[in-house]
Amino acid sequence: MKEKRVAGPPHASSRRAAPVFARALILANPFLEEDTMNQTSPLPLARAAADRASPGRPPRIAVISASWHREIVEQARDALVAELGRSPAPPRIDHFDVPGAFEIPLLAKRLALAGRHDAIVACALVVNGGIYRHEFVAGAVIDGLMQVQLDTGIPVFSAVLTPRDFHEHEEHRRFFHAHFVTKGTEVARACLAMLGALGALEALA
Repeated sequence: MKEKRVAGPPHASSRRAAPVFARALILANPFLEEDTMNQTSPLPLARAAADRASPGRPPRIAVISASWHREIVEQARDALVAELGRSPAPPRIDHFDVPGAFEIPLLAKRLALAGRHDAIVACALVVNGGIYRHEFVAGAVIDGLMQVQLDTGIPVFSAVLTPRDFHEHEEHRRFFHAHFVTKGTEVARACLAMLGALGALEALA
C-alpha cells in the first residue's frame, strides 16, 4: 500500500510536491491548482474514477483530517489506513490536514473536481465547547460532504463525529480514542464496499 501526504509551498507559483507525510497546506496545494471550472457534471468524474479502478489497479483514496483534537482524530485515520491495508488490493492513500471540521467540505470538493481520487474520507471530532452550538458546525460539515458526492459522483465518507458531551479528562479521552479506532475501521469497510458497488454498476454499462 502506498501512502502519500501532500503539501503545498507557500506560493502558488511553485509546482513541487512535498515529501511523503508532509502536512497539506490548503491554499497552495499543487493538486488543487488546475482549472476545474469545466468539470461541473458528475458523470465524467464518476466515470473517470471507475476507469481508474480497473482490475489490477488499486483505487486511490484521499483522507482529510481535522487538526483539532488531533490525537483522537488520528485514531480514526490510522485505523482506516490499517483496515484498507488488509484489502486484497490495498489502495493508494493521500493524506490532507485542515484546521478544523468546517474546512473539510471545501477541500473535499476541490479534490473531487480534480478527478484524481476514487473516494474521499473525512475524519474529525466536533465537540460542544459550551459557548457555540456545535451541532450547527456538524450539520454544515455533513451536509457539505453529502453535497460534494451528489454534485461530483465521487463517493465521500464521513468519520466526522459529534458527541453530545466531551470533556477534557482522562476517562473521556480514553473512551473516544477507542471509539475513533472503531469508526475508522467501519468507514474503511464502507468505503471499500461502496467502491465495489460502484464498480459493479459501471460494469453493467
